Amino acid sequence: MSVYSIVNITVNDWDAYQTYMQQVPAVIAQYGGKYIVRGGEIIDDTTTWQPNRLVIVEFPSLDQLNAFKNSNEYKPVAAIRERAAKSEGFVVVGYSG
Repeated sequence: MSVYSIVNITVNDWDAYQTYMQQVPAVIAQYGGKYIVRGGEIIDDTTTWQPNRLVIVEFPSLDQLNAFKNSNEYKPVAAIRERAAKSEGFVVVGYSG
């Protein structure tokens, strides 16, 4: 069953974050992930929550998401993100009907 990594990102260093954005898609794809939302316009609807930059990535399973997060390929890329931005996130398990 698909899972969705949903992250609110506050970027502190756009130059470093640009490097992260260039490197991370290939690693995400390597583990079966794909972007659903990548920093698009946020339209206020019925909430007072004010996310900064929202990213949603779909993975085929929780195992594949965890393999991505713990991979040797992602560790140096994640270090760039950790220096460049503050991230808050969670994972949601998809609906199978």
